[in-house]
Amino acid sequence: MNYNANYSPKLSNEDLVPAKQNWTWYNIFSFWMSDVHSMGGYVVAASLFSLGLASWQVLLALLVGIMIVQITANLVAKPSQISGVPYAVISRQAFGIYGANIPALIRGLIAVSWYGIQTWLASNALVMVLLKFYPSLHPFALTEFAGLSTIGWICFAFMWILQALVFWKGMETIKVFIDWAGPMVYVVMLALALWLVWKAGWHNISFNLSDKQLTLNQQIMQTIVAIALVVSYFSGPLLNFGDFSRYGKDMKQVKQGNFWGLPFNFIFFAIIVVMIVSGTFSVFGKMVHDPLETVAMMDSGVVIVLGLLTVLTATIGINIVANFVSAGFDFSNLAPRYLNFRRAGMIAAVGSIFITPWNLFNSPELIHYTLDTLAAFIGPLFGILLTDFYFIHKQNVVVDDLFNDKPTGHYYYQKGINRKAVIALITSVSIGLMLVLVPSLQFLAPFNWFIGVLFGGTFYYTISREKVNAKVKKFA
Repeated sequence: MNYNANYSPKLSNEDLVPAKQNWTWYNIFSFWMSDVHSMGGYVVAASLFSLGLASWQVLLALLVGIMIVQITANLVAKPSQISGVPYAVISRQAFGIYGANIPALIRGLIAVSWYGIQTWLASNALVMVLLKFYPSLHPFALTEFAGLSTIGWICFAFMWILQALVFWKGMETIKVFIDWAGPMVYVVMLALALWLVWKAGWHNISFNLSDKQLTLNQQIMQTIVAIALVVSYFSGPLLNFGDFSRYGKDMKQVKQGNFWGLPFNFIFFAIIVVMIVSGTFSVFGKMVHDPLETVAMMDSGVVIVLGLLTVLTATIGINIVANFVSAGFDFSNLAPRYLNFRRAGMIAAVGSIFITPWNLFNSPELIHYTLDTLAAFIGPLFGILLTDFYFIHKQNVVVDDLFNDKPTGHYYYQKGINRKAVIALITSVSIGLMLVLVPSLQFLAPFNWFIGVLFGGTFYYTISREKVNAKVKKFA
């Protein structure tokens, strides 16, 4: 760690200062594999093939969507890679050294919510398998507390502790975990796909999983929606990708990892998913979108256990890279003197219990509103961060001043808060929330991330540009 004794203790600790940059393209590739190879990634990829589109239209949507993700990942990676600091710290450049607590808190709370939801989903898989092998445990599924059954609490606690142990070991252990977790999931999924193809026969595998008949206009609209779904799914990990790109040796390694981890990996993963989902229709007589349910329908106990381990591994992978790590850095940024990476992450983990995520995930309508609402916050934060780095500060970062709380610091602003960034954030988030809450505007809600990026970046640049020349320093 590049710790500087002159850094303000109010703004720094060993986890927030510039990191040792030793990650290669493969480590970045593994990061994206852990993000893609999850229950959510599986369902998203499978659902795109049931929008009523032809296979080539779905492939086009996947390619366009994932290329947008790749481009934006490269853009958001650079500020943290050249400075070596996480998302919460690089946000000080736009929001001010203390104003950055606002985006850090928002992203941290989002991470807590998703951490709880993903942990509960993984524990559900464990419950399903335990009840299948040990029917005598069924009475424990009938009693409940705070909306969760007794066996549900036990499995949730098990998954909670398992993930906490991996996280507590630190970033080096996390790096090792995601390096092998992604490939392991691939091996099992490919084996499952080949088995289903063998049972069904290749001629019964279809890459068009919908019987809907759409007009040309409907096809165009559904293709656009599919592209938006792909980008929206990755919006959370995209925002805090700097938490991982900060460890990259250089931007060439990061870009190479993004290429293999996003367009190449995602398309290959989607094809395997379609083979599995299509195979379930031919073999079991119904289309199954849940990978664990597919495994549970088989007779082999070994296969079911292997499938369970795969689902748990995939869920732990995405939960750590997309939520645990993010919350650790974000909450640590709020009080660096008292909260290091581990303590802040554990606070987030404990918070995920008290939000009772199983209650948040019970209603499909609530899930829909939750996703659109999160996008209303994530999009503007993304737009403001990139606009500030590329257009206001011209891709330059004064790293030492990110930890300087004196008025002479480059990112101090008035009282340490850049009010222009806060105004742009509040305005653009308000617009996004209107799209969610106003019935006549809700048809635009699926595009909240794109709208947020556009409005957040545009508002911020418009109200900041008159002082750009006065604020931006000359760099040697």
